[in-house]
Amino acid sequence: MTIAIGTDHAGYDLAQTITKLLTENGYTCVDLGCDGNACHYPAFSAAVCKEVMNKNADFGLLFCGTGVGMMMSANKRSGIRAMLACDSFSVKMSRAHNNANILCLGGRVLSVEKAWELTRLFLCTSFEGGRHKERIEMYDKIL
Repeated sequence: MTIAIGTDHAGYDLAQTITKLLTENGYTCVDLGCDGNACHYPAFSAAVCKEVMNKNADFGLLFCGTGVGMMMSANKRSGIRAMLACDSFSVKMSRAHNNANILCLGGRVLSVEKAWELTRLFLCTSFEGGRHKERIEMYDKIL
């Protein structure tokens, strides 16, 4: 499974740690920035969204201070369903019911342990389809 990863300076340390853990667990990670210096998150969000939209990556992970800015930026793009990771139930439902394809994590609000738990749950939960598929199709038409 290929994961596109983007971060700004506030999420950089967490992104580096999660990328290392993913690689150690057999995932292919595509690092799309940043280098840890002050930067603007929309550019890195756009790069990850492009990889997911073009199917060059199965999923995307975006990191900033809270995850909110990355989520808002990512959700501006058609076909992207980015979710903010705060708790296990929301992460699971975002995949199972909403077919989320990008997970947004906050480097200033999540511990490494919690971020890793939420990332693994996101990547291991399947979309249920069925009645949820029809809703996703309706959602995608709005954009």
